[in-house]
Amino acid sequence: MNQANTPLLEIKDLKVNFNTYAGVVQAVRGVSFTMDRGEIVAIVGESGCGKSVTAQTILKLNPSPPAEISGGSIHFNGQCISDYSEKQMRKIAGNQISMIFQDPMTSLNPTKRVGAQVMEGILKHQNVSKDEARKRAVEMLRLVGISNPENRMRQYPHEFSGGMRQRVMIAMALVCDPKILIADEPTTALDVTIQAQILDLMMDLRDKLGTAILIITHDMGVVADIADKVAIMYAGVIVEQGSVQEIFYNPQHPYTWGLLNSIPELYADSGRLVPIVGTPPDLLAPPEGCPFWDRCQYSMKVCEKHFPPAFEAGEGHDVHCWLMSEMAPKVEKSFKGVQKHVAGSK
Repeated sequence: MNQANTPLLEIKDLKVNFNTYAGVVQAVRGVSFTMDRGEIVAIVGESGCGKSVTAQTILKLNPSPPAEISGGSIHFNGQCISDYSEKQMRKIAGNQISMIFQDPMTSLNPTKRVGAQVMEGILKHQNVSKDEARKRAVEMLRLVGISNPENRMRQYPHEFSGGMRQRVMIAMALVCDPKILIADEPTTALDVTIQAQILDLMMDLRDKLGTAILIITHDMGVVADIADKVAIMYAGVIVEQGSVQEIFYNPQHPYTWGLLNSIPELYADSGRLVPIVGTPPDLLAPPEGCPFWDRCQYSMKVCEKHFPPAFEAGEGHDVHCWLMSEMAPKVEKSFKGVQKHVAGSK
């Protein structure tokens, strides 16, 4: 197999269930996407749509039970890792695929010095001495923008600000030069200034180290700044995916229009935000058809009972929406011109 033409990460029809006392929660219901080397892919959607479950399933971080992979496959670097044992996954997790979790305040061990936590991954995955691991940890802390790293190595997490702790988390994730970095809402707990610094840092590290990044977020502004490709996720399925230019300049799914409409505009005439009316469906009993049908102003009878196939809206741009059918009525796209403010740098 020619690995040069093989996606670095390929997820095919992934299904993940949670077996609970109330029933089976179908958290991920047939997700498929690919990621190439050095590429930044964003998965976007409301809370509870399955973004984090998808990301954590790649590293088998969801506790089993109750979680189970009920279908599909995950291929990394040409190898199927869906059925890897815990021992096999330990060789990959933190070494070839690393993850930054949502909350830097609770992701670090408060009882251990920061240096020891950064060195832990090096000592576990690489055959080096403690002195070599310490030098590598200092180098990585300096690379992520932490000044005076030699002294910072001896400090505890509570002596760092929120932004500095997130930088430590990034250093820990990148210290073994992974091929993929999974960032699960890495800027949620940070103010906008620190958020911009973290995003710039991630892009800079991608350029320097060639690391592919899978970023999980609900912030379309973050997506516009950093992503190459975007997957819009709703109720456990991807309803639209394509390049960042396609998603912002040529969105085709009503849910994507709703997400774009929810972005506040700096020079808007009204200060009112535009919400998406209604709530996501209960994944204990997900709908047969399009999961967005009961919140969509353009829904038709076919939407309720039949999930739409993937319609091609452009090169690499797929949309699961019956409005794309030749037999569907033509509608005017109902979204604001926010793309001119957020996607201009791409």
